[in-house]
Amino acid sequence: MKQARIKWTALLCALLAAVFVCVFFADRFQTANGAIKITEGTIPTEVGDLTYKLYTPKGAKDAPGVLLLHGYQNDRETCAAYAIELARRGVVVLALDEYGHGASLAGLKNRGYVNHMVKVNYGEDSVEDGTFRSIGGSIRYRLLMNFSNLSFFYDRYTKDDAGNAITDSSCGGNAAYAFLASLPTVDSSRLGLSGHSMGTWSSWSVAAHYAGTEIEPKATVLQCGELFSDNAYDPNAYHFNNVLLLQAKWDEFSYFRDYKKVVDDNVLRSPLRTSFLGTTADQAAWNTTFGSFADGSARRMELLYTNHRLTTHHEHGLAVALDWFADALGYTNAVPSDQQIAMGKEWLILAAMLLALAAMIPLMELLLTIPFFAPIVQPLPSKAGIAPRGKWWRGALLTILIAGSTYPFMTQLGHALLPLPEGVFRMTVGNGFIGWYLLLILVMLLTTWIGVRGAKKRGTYDGFYGLGFGSEKQPNKIAWGILLRACVLVLCMLLMLYGVVALCGLFHSLDLRFIWPFFKTFTWERLGQFFVYIPIFAFFFLLNNSKIMASMRTEATYQKGFAGFMKNWWRNALLMIGGVLIIVLIEYIPFFLGIGPGADLLFGSTFGGPFMSLLILFVPQVIVFSVFCTYIYRRTGSIYVGAITVASLAAWIVTGGSAIL
Repeated sequence: MKQARIKWTALLCALLAAVFVCVFFADRFQTANGAIKITEGTIPTEVGDLTYKLYTPKGAKDAPGVLLLHGYQNDRETCAAYAIELARRGVVVLALDEYGHGASLAGLKNRGYVNHMVKVNYGEDSVEDGTFRSIGGSIRYRLLMNFSNLSFFYDRYTKDDAGNAITDSSCGGNAAYAFLASLPTVDSSRLGLSGHSMGTWSSWSVAAHYAGTEIEPKATVLQCGELFSDNAYDPNAYHFNNVLLLQAKWDEFSYFRDYKKVVDDNVLRSPLRTSFLGTTADQAAWNTTFGSFADGSARRMELLYTNHRLTTHHEHGLAVALDWFADALGYTNAVPSDQQIAMGKEWLILAAMLLALAAMIPLMELLLTIPFFAPIVQPLPSKAGIAPRGKWWRGALLTILIAGSTYPFMTQLGHALLPLPEGVFRMTVGNGFIGWYLLLILVMLLTTWIGVRGAKKRGTYDGFYGLGFGSEKQPNKIAWGILLRACVLVLCMLLMLYGVVALCGLFHSLDLRFIWPFFKTFTWERLGQFFVYIPIFAFFFLLNNSKIMASMRTEATYQKGFAGFMKNWWRNALLMIGGVLIIVLIEYIPFFLGIGPGADLLFGSTFGGPFMSLLILFVPQVIVFSVFCTYIYRRTGSIYVGAITVASLAAWIVTGGSAIL
């Protein structure tokens, strides 16, 4: 026992030390080895304080300034690559947490919404052809359907007969831009802005709001942006200086490819795009600058061979943006645009996150040596309940197909239309997963009941113990004592991880993430949301672990050592993520073949977009979860600790960093 404690203590200390070493060097990348000063603060507004991260080059005086606006479900840290690289070249950069994101207190619904929607690019719609139509439903549905509806558009778009309106499509960007212009280190006559996805609509809104003023933006860079025709707004009242559009070749969102199936030269030469470039169809070209920086007419569309979410860190796209800002704001890049260091920060923070998660295992092992937690560990159930290989594969195939076939529909239903109390369930993407989880919960309850009936007839039923819920001593009862101890154990593990995240934020203004927000410290509001969502997440993962780890256990479950773990893990991982992997193949294979995204082709564009683009992050996340669940079930003989751990991590990711109404 003593030797085991020494071993696990040493491993825990080594992992935590490695975490902070990675974070320290990540901070050296984000500060360009001390050449950039990082500060954080808040901007008060009438609808709530907005939080920001400011990157100031050492010695900056009368420097150009750029406002960065992130996309839906992201936060200010998603803008880090642009912020670091611009600041390295002498630009003061403000990265904002927009309405409903990050630590800002203003909710997303402060953006505004109306009771109608447009199904094409704004200005190309009509009531007659059904592309302008009325909608009802939940606030979040009307809000999501109006993301590309901008405050400066004509009243027919931005207001409705019920008194609703698009009130601030900049999502706080207007206030942040004014704050940036007021900084003593900034030359307010040389300002620009850039946004990604939702942030591109915010960027259009900021540029329109300040058009014609002394501080109007001299450049706007759109990372996956939507265009609209002059029919959407009054072109005599608003103009936009020097606009660069970074176009992702495989953008999962239909409105960022003009509602076409693929991005090709037909998109390039459309009237909407040629009007934007200020040229004719036969002269239009990708990766070519049209117009003049001197009079603000410069336009360019850069084609990037990437997908929607990775555009924020695409090396070539970033290089083009750096040159664009230099030309438009009138400064010389001190560092060549293709010499970038920002991804060093991302890779080190990814390593820190994985190391911190790994540190939860030795902490668990140490806690299991304490008498209070010792009863959690029990032998695995007998092999009597193991299904024959053929039956296991039939069950696996059914599990995978059910999960995969329901993902596109139930996530989108939960995202917008599932009748949840909106004052309680305020996490938009969290509601999407709740929709999917609730259906799978019903399926798992039904299939478990069928499996138990069959096992009883065959005489192989080993009670709740075989399902992962019972104990060796009382196999036919739910082990409430083990469950209680498991909850306390997981709480200790989470508090350690939260402490690591808090220290990273306190000393280095960093959280544990990779491009996308994963583990962030909570505001009180978001902590409350964690407790709203965790019961449903926990119930889902308890049933999921019971089904996969316990009910579908195999000979590999009992094989000791690393080889046994790997044989067991890949099966569990396949069951946990196999259905979503099928959706990945359906979505991207036809996309890469030049046909179009699979979700749009099979189900319609309604089922593309956010939950398809989420797959690039969701798949590795669940693979990590499968490692936890496999190790812990083999170690403890029950599903409680593993299921509650991953449920808590999933709920933390959803409520700590994603959009809140």
